[in-house]
Amino acid sequence: MANQEKVLIVEDELHALTGLAELVSGWGYRTDTARDGLEALERVQAWQPGIVVTDLKMPRMDGLELLERLNELNEKQAVVVLTAQGSIELAVEAMKMGAYDFLQKPVDATRLRTILSNATRQRETERELEVTRRKLRDTGVLGPLVGSSKKMQELFALIERVAPSNVSVLITGESGTGKELVARTLHELSPRKSKPFVAVNCAAIPETLIESEIFGHEKGAFTGALERRAGCFELAEEGTLLLDEIGEMPIGTQAKLLRVLEERKLRRLGSKVESPVDVRVLAATNKEPETAVEDGHLRGDLYYRLNVFNLQMPPLREHKEDIPSIVDSMLVDMNRKHNRRVSGVGSEMMSRLVAYDWPGNVRELRNTIERAVVLSMEDQLEAHHLPPGFGVRTVRPSGEVDSNAIQVKVGATVDEAEQLLILKTLESTGNNKTRAAEKLGISLKTLHNKLKEYGSSIDSDAPQEQ
Repeated sequence: MANQEKVLIVEDELHALTGLAELVSGWGYRTDTARDGLEALERVQAWQPGIVVTDLKMPRMDGLELLERLNELNEKQAVVVLTAQGSIELAVEAMKMGAYDFLQKPVDATRLRTILSNATRQRETERELEVTRRKLRDTGVLGPLVGSSKKMQELFALIERVAPSNVSVLITGESGTGKELVARTLHELSPRKSKPFVAVNCAAIPETLIESEIFGHEKGAFTGALERRAGCFELAEEGTLLLDEIGEMPIGTQAKLLRVLEERKLRRLGSKVESPVDVRVLAATNKEPETAVEDGHLRGDLYYRLNVFNLQMPPLREHKEDIPSIVDSMLVDMNRKHNRRVSGVGSEMMSRLVAYDWPGNVRELRNTIERAVVLSMEDQLEAHHLPPGFGVRTVRPSGEVDSNAIQVKVGATVDEAEQLLILKTLESTGNNKTRAAEKLGISLKTLHNKLKEYGSSIDSDAPQEQ
């Protein structure tokens, strides 16, 4: 069945223009052509194509200027840019300006057909997004995300803008702010929503296994590789892959990831064959990415490639006015999960929830509400359902600080203060390293490395991590 989507092809080299037009027409698309950006602008306004495939380097008006003009005119076309070898920087710049995707010359016909198919699905997704926008304006809800505050509304607007495209997104923010929820929302609001969403935590995988986990391996590729295994890229084919804690990925693996992102081809460990991949890659980190680059934990070129679009998650303490609506949403989920009928939260408990700074962010709030729901036998949560000592800072009359505080002598080095903070936090969690890492806002892998540096004698028989 013929595809009725209109595709405008913009290319100054006549032979390439004719070849592309015939190729795309053969797939059932309605096509038209232009020899440069100025002519393309006229055809867009007169013919209203759904997709524009344009070369970047052309006389009179190049592809970047064409894209800029389309943005100024608020045209809604999905723009696919064609770039010569060695011009990846221009393609990334075009993506930042709103291009849907890019393709290197000489054009891979299979890849182009996939991009056009995805772009066509995007048009339908954008129509569905308008319904979502109306719901968002009315209720302050975007998928699993909740918030009517200015910060959350600004975040929702950015998510809506970037979700239908194919660009890579770097999601940053403190631990517990909901970075994976944002990634899932991006997936659900994209043309890829019917395809897999795969999330992998780079900090939780041993360094010796991470390449196999992400890229897959062939039988016999290494000791213990008893059978062929698909990696995360293949599992997420035509869908979305979230690489959480990207700064914890080994530098060597980062180099291979960059190659896959730029060439859209994958080679399993132990294989001599490269296979095309069609995956949208999202990345997340609770660290400042620029600092990670400076410290050598994150390759600058990979950061540049992933950070086509950045979504910064605000900590809960910066939008406390959203706590009541977030709690209401959580109660719906908790009632279903635990077969309860909690209808709401008492005024005293809500006041204490709003007054607290939530160092563990939404994750800590969720844990607090779930604990209260499990303990409560009533239809409303009250202050006595909160954990003992919740939100209370105790200072004794003598001026001594409580047992959860730390005292650092004036003149102590930063390293000494950091070591004291980490060991004190670990002590407060009963040597539960996972909980300690969450409280400190660092990855579990980083905590283990720090303890190794300190030569800590943490008892190996300490309570098991939950």
